[in-house]
Amino acid sequence: MQHIDFELEGEYVELNQLLKLCGLCDSGGAGKALVASGAVRVDGAVESRKTAKIRAGQVVGLGDVEVRVQAGPAQ
Repeated sequence: MQHIDFELEGEYVELNQLLKLCGLCDSGGAGKALVASGAVRVDGAVESRKTAKIRAGQVVGLGDVEVRVQAGPAQ
């Protein structure tokens, strides 16, 4: 399994944008399609909300890739 550590720049990132920013898809639209297909998990459960707010401490999975979302530097 591949692990990616993603550092937040704000309070949260929308799920479809996270997939794009991590290079798991080419665009936000492609990210929405992946979520709609049921292929994306958040904290182990299938997530169907394309723009779900992903916050520090959550883990997003797609296939054999796991993205760990971490808090960014204090603003």
